[in-house]
Amino acid sequence: MTKFMDEDFLLNTDAAKKLYHGYAEKMPILDYHCHISPMEIAQDRKFENITQLWLGGDHYKWRQMRSNGVPEKYITGDASDYEKFEKWAATLERAIGNPLYHWSHLELQRYFGYHGVLNSKTCKEVWDICNEKLAHTSCRQLIKDSGVTLICTTDDPADSLEWHEKIAADPTFDVKVLPAWRPDKATNINKPDYADYLDTLSKVSGVTINSFASLKEAIKIRMDFFIQHGANVSDHGIDYVPYAPSTDEEIEQIMSKKLAGEELTDLEVDKYKYEFLLFLAREYKKKNWVMQLHFGCKRDNNAAMFKKLGPDTGFDCIGDQVSTAAVANFFNALSATGDVPKTILYSLNPNDNSALGTILGCFQNDDAIGKIQLGSGWWFNDHFKGMTDQLTDLANLGLLGNFVGMLTDSRSFISYARHEYFRRILCRLLGSWVDDGQLPEDYEYLGSIVRDISYNNAVRYFGFDLTPVNE
Repeated sequence: MTKFMDEDFLLNTDAAKKLYHGYAEKMPILDYHCHISPMEIAQDRKFENITQLWLGGDHYKWRQMRSNGVPEKYITGDASDYEKFEKWAATLERAIGNPLYHWSHLELQRYFGYHGVLNSKTCKEVWDICNEKLAHTSCRQLIKDSGVTLICTTDDPADSLEWHEKIAADPTFDVKVLPAWRPDKATNINKPDYADYLDTLSKVSGVTINSFASLKEAIKIRMDFFIQHGANVSDHGIDYVPYAPSTDEEIEQIMSKKLAGEELTDLEVDKYKYEFLLFLAREYKKKNWVMQLHFGCKRDNNAAMFKKLGPDTGFDCIGDQVSTAAVANFFNALSATGDVPKTILYSLNPNDNSALGTILGCFQNDDAIGKIQLGSGWWFNDHFKGMTDQLTDLANLGLLGNFVGMLTDSRSFISYARHEYFRRILCRLLGSWVDDGQLPEDYEYLGSIVRDISYNNAVRYFGFDLTPVNE
């Protein structure tokens, strides 16, 4: 059996090997942003086969299968699970250089003990090995086996958080699972379901939402509800950060116009979103929450497939609509009143990283170490080059040693291999700097930085009830 991706995978120098194996390898995982289901954790879901675990809802893989000419029947359609797995195995053969090639094989090694190569010839062998293992495990066990200490899911303000309550009440599962606030539906006044969503939010908050003022009241009530369930993290999926200052009176007029069923102009939409984001950021500052802003994505580009399958099915791309000047202006408006919260900025467009890296330094202060963060390589950037570039940009323009590290941003219970991938790339980069004489060959010093980026910085930054690991 051919072996590859051994224990020194990506570690091309002695320094990289010492840093990874001596410091990064055994660090726990804090997954502060993901999309896994709290219901499935509460119910401790078991998977009948590797297709259910690997391909269900994974639009990363779906995109590549379509690129390999696979009919939709074998992707999101009614083909059997084994047929879908066969098509994925055949696709993976062609995915050299894609992070999915690395992630998939790391997951096979770490969770299933398979060190071969998945392809059309080995498909049945891998299918049987994985399914045998899955028959004796569950999603909770997969999480524990990954060394995870805490997970933040992604949750709408109207969510009942009942599954989080069930998890917290279960003494047999010691991994913390906390909700993270995702108010996109309340932000997207331009969406056709906005008014219906406000009705839902009205019911759960007990506030009749018929104005911007009443919306803010309802949002505060729901934030307090999330706090009662341990939340201190928010996340926003926005196309771009708008900069469109307005007045209270104008925002009320825009909201009234929307609730009356009238169409809004693009400028009116931007004004609403800008003022709503300002309001939320100020509330986050009061409550010491972390605000995550994900932007730079152009979503749902294939209208026909969106109509058929809905969002998050593999038809998004990198956008160029972000104005980094608007990002700076947004934070300047918050800074004027002392309301800049701890913030992590992620742009899907890697061309924004250098500009964002300079914006960070404009709004840092002693509220927190590394208060404004440049988020890890996200989505179309969480590959070898994207991660290396993000780490290098951050090092060049800020303080890499204060970085809060990797997140999964995934719906899969075995995507924690991405943390290993990230840590290997981090150690490879630092190792190359040691070999070049750019860093001292001081492993106690560099090892502490590797530990911090891998785990400890996130523990301290988010303020979770966890203990940093320094041994």
